[in-house]
Amino acid sequence: MATITRAEALNEMEVKETATQKQKVFSISFYKENGEIVFLPRAISCGLRINMKQHRKRGVIAVDEKGKRFGHVYSVCIDNMREFNGLQVKI
Repeated sequence: MATITRAEALNEMEVKETATQKQKVFSISFYKENGEIVFLPRAISCGLRINMKQHRKRGVIAVDEKGKRFGHVYSVCIDNMREFNGLQVKI
């Protein structure tokens, strides 16, 4: 399986919009704190009410085909990322 570094994945998550003013959509798979695996086939980055860099977390939320948010915001620990856009995340 092809790989991507965690730093590259985080850099791609920081980009909020494409050049055509559309939301930057990605797929992500990660472990929750209880060990459960979560897969979001379409997601976007969003903020959290904590210092994300200090707590080593990022916020993601699922979106539908039209880019409308649904569900709730997931607080993803950057150490628990499994896949990003179909590529295995390595440290």
